[in-house]
Amino acid sequence: MKVLVLGSGVIGVSSAWYLARAGHEVTVVDRLEGPAMETSHANAGMLSFDHSTPWAAPGVPLKAIRWLLQDMAPLYINPKALDMRALRFLARMVGQCTTARFQVNKARMLRVARYSAACFKELREELPLHYDGRCQGTLELYRTEKDLADADANVAILKRYDIPHALLDVDACIRQEPALANVREKIAGGVLLPGDETGDCHKFTCALAEACETMGVTFQMNTRVDAIATDNGKVTGVRTSNGTLTADRYVMALGCESARVLSGVGIHLPIYPLKGYSLTMPVLDEDRAPQSTLMDQKYKVAITRFDHRIRVGGVAEIAGNNKDLPPQRRAAIEYVVRDLFPGGGDVEAAEFWTGLRPMTPDSVPILGHTRYNNLFLNIGHGTLGWTMSLGSSRFVADVVSGRTPEIDPEGLGADRYA
Repeated sequence: MKVLVLGSGVIGVSSAWYLARAGHEVTVVDRLEGPAMETSHANAGMLSFDHSTPWAAPGVPLKAIRWLLQDMAPLYINPKALDMRALRFLARMVGQCTTARFQVNKARMLRVARYSAACFKELREELPLHYDGRCQGTLELYRTEKDLADADANVAILKRYDIPHALLDVDACIRQEPALANVREKIAGGVLLPGDETGDCHKFTCALAEACETMGVTFQMNTRVDAIATDNGKVTGVRTSNGTLTADRYVMALGCESARVLSGVGIHLPIYPLKGYSLTMPVLDEDRAPQSTLMDQKYKVAITRFDHRIRVGGVAEIAGNNKDLPPQRRAAIEYVVRDLFPGGGDVEAAEFWTGLRPMTPDSVPILGHTRYNNLFLNIGHGTLGWTMSLGSSRFVADVVSGRTPEIDPEGLGADRYA
């Protein structure tokens, strides 16, 4: 079949890969000049297969109120962005902050993330992809004894879902990340998730796009998706800045733009553009730089090591589609890397970036069928787009091809928001 994939981020490109592998004639369309130029471009660099967890959790609403009163907070709300769309999203997210909903959503996320981990392993065995990848796990770092004691609830969740982990004292944290010896007095302990990985999502996506092209995939760039045309329960074409494009089947992978385009054909989904920031800097001193990924649990800032660079990512901001780069947001994430890895990277030379993550209230992506029999979804991955990319894309490619997916589709579709 001819399949048109809308979007060339990591989700769109990985969708194209599996669709091409299934024997389809695939075209990818995007308004930008190349793959992975928006949300996939400079994310935190984490492949959080075991760290996958819903943002909506018991106790989060009270924490969010406290965060609003702090200068260094994981969550910011821009008052100018509090329109009805934002308020509805926040209300639905609060509705997911119960123990029962958390357990359901966590299990759904892990189902996709674990499948994706297996897909990544298989892909690396098949393709020589170079993306500064490392398989040394994620260290969740706690700064005080009180914070470490409060981590018991997180550890209980890891045990409940059989997630491999190790509790580390200060010496063990330093063995995992030797540069922490320089700030020993600032840490109390940590939890190691050895199954997580790291790397540059932009490099990965571009390398996979090249592999797609060798499989015959066409990339039609600089082409803006304006609207979907439908008739009698099916999509008849996609109107773009370069004319109407037609195919047998269509896969929506436009990230935050998906909600706007889908609403034009009566599909209304609660996807909100959750703003995040990152800094990318060259390594200055190998002995003072991180080796893998460290998550500062106090500030919810991730510090990730690439081959010759350090990526620092964090902050969740309710800001609508605003992509400004406020200096105070830079200061918040810059503080963490300076505090934990002083002298490790050239902070002054860092590239400051922002991206909009397509967030759902339950943090679970929206995959598979729609009310139109030839339109399929691969959207709503939030902060875990790269982590879930291969698993969700293989799932969707199977659905598009009429095959039974290898994981249970329960709770992954748009019907949960009907």
